[in-house]
Amino acid sequence: MASWDCKRDVVPFIAMAIAECCTVSLHTLYKAANSNGLHYFVFMTYSYGFGTLLLFPISTVFSRRGLTSFNFKLPLLCRFVLLWIMGFLARVFGYKGLEYSSPALSSAISTLAPAFTFILAIIFRMEDVDLKRSSTRAKIIGTIVSVSGALLAVLYEGPTLLSSQSGSIITQSPLTTQTNWVIAGLLLVTEQLLNSGTYILLIQILRIYPAELIVSFVYCLGVTIITIPVSLVAESDLSAWILRPGITLAVIVYSAFFGQVFILTIRICCLPSKGPLYISIFKPISIIVAAAASVIFLGDALHIGSVVGAIILLLGFYAVLWAKAKEQRSTENLRASVDEETPLLQGSREVKYLE
Repeated sequence: MASWDCKRDVVPFIAMAIAECCTVSLHTLYKAANSNGLHYFVFMTYSYGFGTLLLFPISTVFSRRGLTSFNFKLPLLCRFVLLWIMGFLARVFGYKGLEYSSPALSSAISTLAPAFTFILAIIFRMEDVDLKRSSTRAKIIGTIVSVSGALLAVLYEGPTLLSSQSGSIITQSPLTTQTNWVIAGLLLVTEQLLNSGTYILLIQILRIYPAELIVSFVYCLGVTIITIPVSLVAESDLSAWILRPGITLAVIVYSAFFGQVFILTIRICCLPSKGPLYISIFKPISIIVAAAASVIFLGDALHIGSVVGAIILLLGFYAVLWAKAKEQRSTENLRASVDEETPLLQGSREVKYLE
């Protein structure tokens, strides 16, 4: 195995691992705040609003290009508008699905992202499909296995491995106690499909305008603009918009800083060099962290269906990753052979010229 370069490999690996842990902790905090009365539209508005305010000075000061160089040409504008809509819908489906289920199920379903990304990459001709190659067959089989595992986790609870605790930090509502896994699963699967679409769009946007911090700011700003009017219509009770000290304020501040600034920026910065599948590599970490957090902090029961489904998901998931790694090695070997042949060709041309 080739040695790791610190800046190219180690730093992104550590950053993505931390980002995935932050995602799980954010879902756990949101679940606790939601069970105590926080409406998800109110949460989204404050989270994206504060995140936009934080990203503005960061993108202005630390970006190589600066906001003044940003130019909304039609191809870029169309992609951004579609990105804003998909990002907004992904958050709505995700937080609503989390409201109906638990962070553990949300993390299990999130491992479908690589499979969805692979399918979309084929549609948009970002992936080659050759059934004669073992890597292509592994990607297809892995995708099918991943979907099967997700369906098992959604449709089958099974016996309880760890029973729910009465001393959790939140008060369970009847809907949460009777967890509607089917509705929650469909919402969370839709969220991951939309997330995969945003990865494809972000790569296209970064090819046109390679400024990660500015793209993060514009994305967050656009979702905020969409969220505000929709949220005001969906939640017309003004008392719900009053922020009071406690779990509600804590999760909003945490989401703004870690969710919209840290996690979003890390993922966007890793996309151009590492690709969307690299981001999905860290999803299995979230399953372990989310299951532990749900049982410890939320008092959720752990069912065998979620465990078996997650294991099947991981098997299919890593089959896809193995295929991508094999393709990457083949590409690197091909480039190396071409680089070795190029000086020989140049030398032969010089000899012919002298003759």
